[in-house]
Amino acid sequence: MRGTLRLGRREFGAHEPVIMAIVNRTPDSFYDRGATFRDEPALERVESAVSEGAAIIDIGGVKAGPGEEVTAEEEARRTVGFVAEVRRRHPDVVISVDTWRHDVGEAVCEAGADLLNDAWGGVDPLLAEVAARYGAGLVCTHAGGAEPRTRPHRVAYDDVMADILRVTLGLAERALALGVRRDGIMIDPGHDFGKNTRHSLEATRRLGEMAETGWPVLVSLSNKDFVGETLDRPVKERLTGTLATTAVSAWLGARIYRVHEVAETRQVLDMVASIAGHRPPAVARRGLA
Repeated sequence: MRGTLRLGRREFGAHEPVIMAIVNRTPDSFYDRGATFRDEPALERVESAVSEGAAIIDIGGVKAGPGEEVTAEEEARRTVGFVAEVRRRHPDVVISVDTWRHDVGEAVCEAGADLLNDAWGGVDPLLAEVAARYGAGLVCTHAGGAEPRTRPHRVAYDDVMADILRVTLGLAERALALGVRRDGIMIDPGHDFGKNTRHSLEATRRLGEMAETGWPVLVSLSNKDFVGETLDRPVKERLTGTLATTAVSAWLGARIYRVHEVAETRQVLDMVASIAGHRPPAVARRGLA
């Protein structure tokens, strides 16, 4: 049963889609190539995302893919002070930090983070304990057992959705047992993480199986490689494919959407919600005069 999601000062109803805007504090992110590495453009990005309808700001200090080593100390340097400044400027926005390290998680929670986005599937089991201790939310992701910052290589599943459910539900139940609030736990199929394109397409096609568990489902689809390979498009030409995948995911029951393009995603989610009968049209003139 779909329940209320509570993160920071915000509560989100069962049929309220939630946009999580990506703010990369990295010089080498795959999409923006370091555009928000410096504080000023990163803060401008936060302002823009909030004004366009993002309820969550997801701050990351290490890019997901391979690259130059980033120590925990450097990751914290990139994120902790920024979290504190976003918290000061936006008391009501939900602040998420994309990290797999418990020591970074602790530092950002001290600075005001409300949510820990563990994209690498519990590789550091202490991270869930940090979420419990600080009353923070937690994203439980399927990464196929991959080590952080590695790409999938000849990965295979007998049934990819069965594995996604086994892993994410296990992580969610463990988090709950450790004391993480039930209404702050989300599950994420982990598109591209430990998966090839066919796996990610199947995970999307069967997303309803995750929604049926009752745990809120987060999807991180924005401009990812499975979209690029499906349509044979480079990173900067994947918006249409991303929005199509977003619409399908919304129809199948996803609730939280981690994105680069907030305004476009907002329109897609509003349209799907209206078709589903959960949102009235913004205006109603046609055929009434």
